[in-house]
Amino acid sequence: MQETVKKTLTGEFDRRKGLMLIVTALLTLVVWNLPIDSFGIEGLTVVQQRVIAIFVMAVMLWLTEAIPSWATSVTIIFVLLFCVSDSAFNFLQGSEGEYGELLDYQGVMACFADPTIILFLGGFILAIAATKSGLDVLMAKTLIAPFGKKSENVLLGFMLITGIFSMFISNTATAAMMLTFLTPVFKALPANGKGRIALTMAIPIGANLGGMGTPIGTPPNAFAYKVLNDPTGLDLGITFGHWMLIMAPMVILMLIVAWFVLRKFFPFTQKTIELNIEGDVQHNWRTVVVAATFVLTIVLWVGGKQYLGINANTVAMFPIAVFAFTGVITAKDLQDIDWAVIWMVAGGFALGLAMNGTGLAENAVKSIPFAEFNPIVILVISGLVCFALSNFISNTATAALLIPILTVVCQGMGNRLDAIGGTSTVLIGIAVAASCAMSLPISTPPNAIAYSTGLIKQNDMVKAGFTVGIISLVMGYACLIVFCKIGIL
Repeated sequence: MQETVKKTLTGEFDRRKGLMLIVTALLTLVVWNLPIDSFGIEGLTVVQQRVIAIFVMAVMLWLTEAIPSWATSVTIIFVLLFCVSDSAFNFLQGSEGEYGELLDYQGVMACFADPTIILFLGGFILAIAATKSGLDVLMAKTLIAPFGKKSENVLLGFMLITGIFSMFISNTATAAMMLTFLTPVFKALPANGKGRIALTMAIPIGANLGGMGTPIGTPPNAFAYKVLNDPTGLDLGITFGHWMLIMAPMVILMLIVAWFVLRKFFPFTQKTIELNIEGDVQHNWRTVVVAATFVLTIVLWVGGKQYLGINANTVAMFPIAVFAFTGVITAKDLQDIDWAVIWMVAGGFALGLAMNGTGLAENAVKSIPFAEFNPIVILVISGLVCFALSNFISNTATAALLIPILTVVCQGMGNRLDAIGGTSTVLIGIAVAASCAMSLPISTPPNAIAYSTGLIKQNDMVKAGFTVGIISLVMGYACLIVFCKIGIL
């Protein structure tokens, strides 16, 4: 009976995906072949119209999840290369005067090795090395010790440690690791108490909020960081240290507020908890190499550009090279890198490149009266849209869709954005809003991992995740407006 039900559900799900693919293909073809005057953008070229159609395709595929998110990014890059690049089919190229400026195919392919991708790889490699050497266990034991045995303090400790880990390690890996550490703690708590719910929810909330703290914390951060520092675009020169100077303290404050919320919603009936984090650190030279490299990498990320002239992307090669040279990381370990995230980020970068490289962004800025838009309205709507979408689809996909659009909007608004702190407030705000979206088990991988333990119900997650998310969203935007206006970000 169960097998029959499973097959029926699978069949319905496959049919829904198939239908979404057909709708997406038809809508893309319609936009691709519409009369060029129907877009209302002066000077629009054939190539730029194709980019709009490809963007529509990306929106549909990411929203409906008819194919995996990373597969959508691969499809975007494929279509860009074959249809709007200077290496496209001959019958799709034509003359520049007739069709418009084609993309440099090398530039599209370079999205796979964009400096921000290397930054992400450096973070992944650090995480793998820390887990392999047992350094993560040692750090967890050391960091949790000062919080003692009082239940509420242990809750705060786990939230802060999870948040700090998520600044430099994948929030998915952090959530999985920290929930493993909590397993023996759950055994000591009453089965019918709310303390288990509070501790379980502390992990995804800590992981989601903690990711805001650094440019490598989450993919949405990477999108914003790249656009803000693009030498051919905004070129605002925001360093890793600048980002952390504002975002890391803000994250700590958000985590403390979230702690109060969890204590209120899910009070402990048992006042003390006996901690026993299982796992051992390997006592050998490789662990010393990992620890020293970890510390030095963070130091270089925070202050390297200002004092040594080395930017964050370049620093990311340091742990990769050290661990490869010393044998700490092997070829087999590279399989543990989340390549799906890398593909997704590359696809988002390619989408942004297409809008700028074909001149579509410039034409849109000239043709649409962005300068008349109200900056407060833009800030509020963009944040709420990102928050809403990220609760249902990948926050990486949401950022990949919104950031290229908002970059164009911000360029067109010019000095009017000074009232809210400039372009930085809007774009980094998208990264903040994406990380604050944690209302449902499907909202983020850490939420899904926590929900899979069976210790929390969906309504518990909605109540805590939505409340913390909205409070953090307001706090985040308020901090960004203040610090961007005074020029720190």
